[in-house]
Amino acid sequence: MIEVQSLTRLYGTTTAVKNVSFSIGSHEIVGLLGHNGAGKTTIMRMLSGYLEPSDGSIRIDGANPVGDTRAVQRQLGYLPENLPVYPQMLVADYLDYAATLKGIASPRRLAAVREALLATDLTKRALDPIHILSRGFRQRVGVAQAILGQPKLLILDEPTNGLDPNQAEHMRRLIKRLARRSTIILSTHIMQEVDAVCDRVLMLRNGQLVLDQSLAELHDSRALVLRTSSTDAPLATYLRQLPQIASLNAPDSDDGFLHFELQLHAGVDTDTAANNIAQCVLKAGAKLYQLQALPRDLGTVFREVNESGD
Repeated sequence: MIEVQSLTRLYGTTTAVKNVSFSIGSHEIVGLLGHNGAGKTTIMRMLSGYLEPSDGSIRIDGANPVGDTRAVQRQLGYLPENLPVYPQMLVADYLDYAATLKGIASPRRLAAVREALLATDLTKRALDPIHILSRGFRQRVGVAQAILGQPKLLILDEPTNGLDPNQAEHMRRLIKRLARRSTIILSTHIMQEVDAVCDRVLMLRNGQLVLDQSLAELHDSRALVLRTSSTDAPLATYLRQLPQIASLNAPDSDDGFLHFELQLHAGVDTDTAANNIAQCVLKAGAKLYQLQALPRDLGTVFREVNESGD
């Protein structure tokens, strides 16, 4: 669906995006993360055809946003962080106006507006002026204008910003439904949103792509926590001899228990490693009380990635 190669964008002498490459498949939900100034907005604007790259290439479903801007924008839906709307307009009228701007032909326009209203659960608010809507419903209006015409690509910039927990949960469910027919790029500062809806994450730092990983891989720390009874046998020595173990910390002793954190080599089968670890515990004559994966959260990874560049 999206192929980005060596993308670079300069503003005068300032490099906003530097040599970024990635690909995104159809119906993926990809989180775009980074501190303010990391290059997220610049990348989204280049994907939309609003900005031209200084170097590199973009292909969206085979089309180039630079040479085929209209072709790309016809299959693109974009929700900016602060959507400009006409607050006195009725919801339905605003969506009809947005559909006109998108070039949706008159015979198809009414059906497109109806589809967008149904998808965002706005049918009962279609004749309400936008200015009387809650923030949550205004965000839905923003999503509705983005999905007019069933675009193949949706770019959503901070779609849950300022929403209460119930509104945010509704937005998450909506995004998951939209992914059945669209590829979605979600830019946000809220790690919980990425965890809740995304398949993959792209992290930017100082205009460069520093991490491209699935959420499942990101959460796998390749580490296990082990708690056993104390033993006179050299359990740590037995564990270090296992081929699956890359490293382990010096065991902590607490109230007759031993606590270990074991780091596995990349590519190791976790179940095989756990079985071998359990055998070592039995060999040492100890009792096994805990053996489980040590999860890694997205916030921790984000901090690690950004601190590594300081």
